[in-house]
Amino acid sequence: MRALHVTLGLLVFAASAPAFAQGGHEGMVTGPDNVKWGPAPPELSGAQIAVLYGDLSKEGPFVLRLKLPSNYQIPAHHHSIAESVTVISGDFYAGMGDKLNRNDAQLFRPGGFAWIPANTNHYAWAGNETVVQVQGQGPFDLVLANPENARSK
Repeated sequence: MRALHVTLGLLVFAASAPAFAQGGHEGMVTGPDNVKWGPAPPELSGAQIAVLYGDLSKEGPFVLRLKLPSNYQIPAHHHSIAESVTVISGDFYAGMGDKLNRNDAQLFRPGGFAWIPANTNHYAWAGNETVVQVQGQGPFDLVLANPENARSK
């Protein structure tokens, strides 16, 4: 099966990261109201993103948040890096495999955590509006398991 390698258009967001510099303390966030959301890149169109720390296009640690609308689906994909995902709010469903399978996924509620090894296909969707936090060591990329599932071409 051919994979489509998508280098996320996150360079736009990396330019402002770390997004929070208050009182000379780079990276400090005082609460969820201070998170600055913007549109996600075309590969995740319809979602919103906030880069809390790091430059997603470079080597080094990063922390980002994704805000997913109700019933938003992220098709099967993998990253060349390991990632950890923590659910901040909402109902987040995720599973492992080459195709989104609603019958073979796990429900993660706020506080739920998943660690996904590099190069491991996985998928997800939001049951309701959901915010997840993703952490890893960049650069961050996304490789679709099935190119026909690309949101933009």
